[in-house]
Amino acid sequence: MRRLHRLVAAACVASAALFAHEASAQIKVGAVLSVTGPASFLGDPEKKTLEIYVAAINAKGGVNGQKLELVVYDDGGDANKARTFATRLVEEDKVFAMVGGTTTGATMAMIPVFEEAQIPFISLAGAVQIVEPVRKWVFKTPHTDRMACEKIFADLKRRNLTQIALISGTDAFGKSMRDQCVGVAPKAGIKILHEENYGPRDSDMTPQLTNIKGKAGVQAVVNPGFGQGPAIVTRNYRQLGIAAPLYQSHGVASKQFIDLAGTAADGVRLPAAALLVASKLPDSDPQKKVVVDYARTYQEKTGQPVSTFGGHAYDGLMILVGALQRAKSADKAKVRDEIEKTKGYVGTGGIVNMSPTDHMGLGLAAFRMLEIKNGDWTMVADSGS
Repeated sequence: MRRLHRLVAAACVASAALFAHEASAQIKVGAVLSVTGPASFLGDPEKKTLEIYVAAINAKGGVNGQKLELVVYDDGGDANKARTFATRLVEEDKVFAMVGGTTTGATMAMIPVFEEAQIPFISLAGAVQIVEPVRKWVFKTPHTDRMACEKIFADLKRRNLTQIALISGTDAFGKSMRDQCVGVAPKAGIKILHEENYGPRDSDMTPQLTNIKGKAGVQAVVNPGFGQGPAIVTRNYRQLGIAAPLYQSHGVASKQFIDLAGTAADGVRLPAAALLVASKLPDSDPQKKVVVDYARTYQEKTGQPVSTFGGHAYDGLMILVGALQRAKSADKAKVRDEIEKTKGYVGTGGIVNMSPTDHMGLGLAAFRMLEIKNGDWTMVADSGS
């Protein structure tokens, strides 16, 4: 009988120890970001945002009584490095979920790794090919490049500008958005008269823009791209005295683009999230509190202006946290299912409603058409969808 009591007592102690370990165990969240390199103005605010909000969540007790542990790697904008780090996150770090993938190229390189490992992956990159076709374990927070084309074309039509030229970056995002714009142009009533492109290391786009300037009938120019390339395009555009309106993509939606382009940025239009004009939103806007609070927190913690890219990271983390809370479990499959069921999440990018056929959950109305005036963002009138 005494031996039985000892066995029962030992079992109770073991169970208590196991429970205590599970209760204190951390939920590892991986992030592969372009903190340095040509996409650093995207990746750096993403990293800072994740660090700020993981610390804030842990200070309040974590999620379901468990602290979050953030594991970050810098791919420097290199897709091959991103895949290597993704493998490390799976095999060595044993992450529970992934919030990251700054660029389209890095994201596409990492998708097979997380799909095979069956780990929830919320990307912060823009191309529609990340979520079309739908992959079971892959989601994204930013608006797609196709949406950017549609938003730009709608604004062009309002201005009675229907004949355009494209000058596109040859990076993964630039190529993807170019293809999306070409695909949706006929339906939008837009005719593409001429195309040019540039490489990620090009430092002068004057020859390409000179070709565009000499093309008869061009009423506006659209630049699918991200990084420093669009800033160079913008400066060269003004130097050549091209009068036609210039549109950029949401891939340059940060103050750093304005700083790089200088006064040449004035007059440029682009679709972007409400975050860039947080204080200018009407009080009735459902996003206002979220974007104002995020902007204030980010600026206070970093001393830097907000960009939509940090906002994408905020949304990705909060969507994951919400799924963990609803699942009441650290079971990857259950959390994946809850991410897919995200409804009515009010984030910096818009109001998110995901489904089994939509792993982004944003409509075109989540985009605002902005124009840069005097070095600042302004909302274009009648830019709703």
